[in-house]
Amino acid sequence: MANGIKGAAFSSYLMLYFNQVIGVPAAIVGTALACTLLVDAIVDPFLGRWADVTRSRWGRRHPFMYAAAVPTTIFFFLTWFPPDGLSHVQLGFWIFAFAATTRAAISAFEINASAMAPELTGDYNERTRLFSLRYWFGYAGVYGFTAFSLAFIFIESPEYPRGQLNPASYANFAALGAVLIFIAILICAAGTHNRIPYLRQAAPAGSTPKLRLRDHLAEMFAAFRNRAFLAIFGFGVFKYTAIGLYSATTLYFSTFLFKLDTTQLALLTLDSFVAATIAAPLAPIFSRWLGKRTSSMVFAVLGVAIGLSPLLLSLLGLFFVPGDPLLVPTLFVIGAVYGAMVAVSLINTSSMLADVVEESAVETGRHTAGTFFAASSFMQQCSNALGIFVAGLVLAWSEFPEQADPATIARPVVDSLLLHYIPTSISLWTIGALILVFYPITRARHERNMEILRAREAEAREQEQRDAALGGPAR
Repeated sequence: MANGIKGAAFSSYLMLYFNQVIGVPAAIVGTALACTLLVDAIVDPFLGRWADVTRSRWGRRHPFMYAAAVPTTIFFFLTWFPPDGLSHVQLGFWIFAFAATTRAAISAFEINASAMAPELTGDYNERTRLFSLRYWFGYAGVYGFTAFSLAFIFIESPEYPRGQLNPASYANFAALGAVLIFIAILICAAGTHNRIPYLRQAAPAGSTPKLRLRDHLAEMFAAFRNRAFLAIFGFGVFKYTAIGLYSATTLYFSTFLFKLDTTQLALLTLDSFVAATIAAPLAPIFSRWLGKRTSSMVFAVLGVAIGLSPLLLSLLGLFFVPGDPLLVPTLFVIGAVYGAMVAVSLINTSSMLADVVEESAVETGRHTAGTFFAASSFMQQCSNALGIFVAGLVLAWSEFPEQADPATIARPVVDSLLLHYIPTSISLWTIGALILVFYPITRARHERNMEILRAREAEAREQEQRDAALGGPAR
């Protein structure tokens, strides 16, 4: 939920706020957010590797989860309040600095919260159910926070008939998001604290050779030699770039194409909450019927094709016009169906990543869940930033004006945005889904990996008992 709130604010509202409310060119905002990937490229793998080798009375994961709460809250809040008098370029540097530090701080939490999943259960289907719950709460964070903000925070006025363009509303928006992120992180960390004795602990100090910095870096990037992980990573780059593009532009379509007010936008955000509620029980079912890989591919492409249909039909003049009583109900149903399909794909892909941990352990002898989920977090955050950068390019190519008036904007400008957005989005999803063809882990292969690891652990325990002095108790 914490990461969902941050994602909703940064992906959907940061571009709109700095571009349409403050007046910073979209290319500068998009470039500033894309540059945060340079920070993620360094910080995320380091955090994952650091957590994997950390040994404490709170285990490997929880020290980082607790430590992330305060910095994430502060950096998130400050992102929205640049000093007065800054130039557009200086505002770009402000966005970069605080978006990057927010991403780095929340990565310390999100990487370790995700890495607990394969340590909580090794069952093939139970992992999918676990990630279904994670995604449900993630969607609750994204769309519950967004719906509440649209309904109660973004205030409409005669000067600002579209509340999402009212600059005065963003102070409460930032404060609410910061408080909810802080609470969600602490609930997750404290709520799983009693599982620490059952989670995998790092090897005792002195039991393994001390690694130099070069060795740490080699192990951090060893994930990229795993074929299964590379397939997920490749899919994720295209998938989250498309999601970032969608998140940064959806308010443009809602505001300037469909001309929706904040009440209608609040209602439409709930379609994704409905979608997550539908997808949570369906993802494990389709995982059993079709397999994780096939269901991830099919539902991704099919769902996005359905989701793009209102935009394509509007471009062709075949969809409901603004003000039509059927517009919002139709968008709601399409959004719920599209969102449920995409959520099924996302859930199964995350479950696939958990299975990679054992695949790698069989090959290397090391359980490095933190490293894999750190690489995945890096991919997700960087690709989201890349998606916002692509959104800035799409807006620039479309010659979309800053601080535009929804009532007077020319329809050819909106059509130009549609013409650039639709093929870009469907291409990203299709290419990404095709990369998953190279993912090799089936249910049978995962169960074989688990049997191998259990056999190795049993053999290690027997060896430890044999080595115990004079029949003393094994440790």
